[in-house]
Amino acid sequence: MEINVIFLEEAEQFLDDLDDKSRRKIFSDIRKTEMGLRGEWFKKMTGTDDVWEFRTLFNRTYYRVFAFWHKTATQQTLIVCTNGIVKKTDNTPSGDLERAERIKKNYLQRK
Repeated sequence: MEINVIFLEEAEQFLDDLDDKSRRKIFSDIRKTEMGLRGEWFKKMTGTDDVWEFRTLFNRTYYRVFAFWHKTATQQTLIVCTNGIVKKTDNTPSGDLERAERIKKNYLQRK
């Protein structure tokens, strides 16, 4: 099963601001998901309304790109990346998850 991943403006900006090696590592994990592979790098965030995260560990730093699934009758399976953060701990600030939820809601209202 092929999965398409797209990046909204905030997610693109987050990735653009990273160094090349970190960005390449994140895209490596995203490509695994696009090929239909499942693993610890992509999972649903608990306590959210269907927000998922690409979670990449590189050089003792966690990079998280938040996303959601979007599928309609006329398109292939799509993952929409909303925003991202750099974390050195396991906890995710609730404000970043709320931002992902807002971006998701705005995206779906425009569709």
